[in-house]
Amino acid sequence: MLADGPAGGTARLEAVVHGRVQGVGYRYFVQRRATALGLVGWVANERDGSVRCVVEGPVPALRQLIIDLSDGPLGARVEAVDTTWAAPSDAFASFDVRSGSHGGD
Repeated sequence: MLADGPAGGTARLEAVVHGRVQGVGYRYFVQRRATALGLVGWVANERDGSVRCVVEGPVPALRQLIIDLSDGPLGARVEAVDTTWAAPSDAFASFDVRSGSHGGD
């Protein structure tokens, strides 16, 4: 895999979004966008004020989601999106919003 992600196929994307992304409907924005793109996984608030998501699906859809994460919903102010690519786990059947006390996957 390349540093900026795989060339094609399916993959797993882990993204941490920094900025004003809590209290503005960001998780539900991510859920709507991911679902519309046919992606599966989850999104959750983190204790440090960031939002973390783990998403799997076709690489072109994941790349579009990164663009969407950078834009965010009205009221959000995204400062940075840190991404990590990996092989898909095929562990998800849908896209869920998790609470801040989630245990990961």
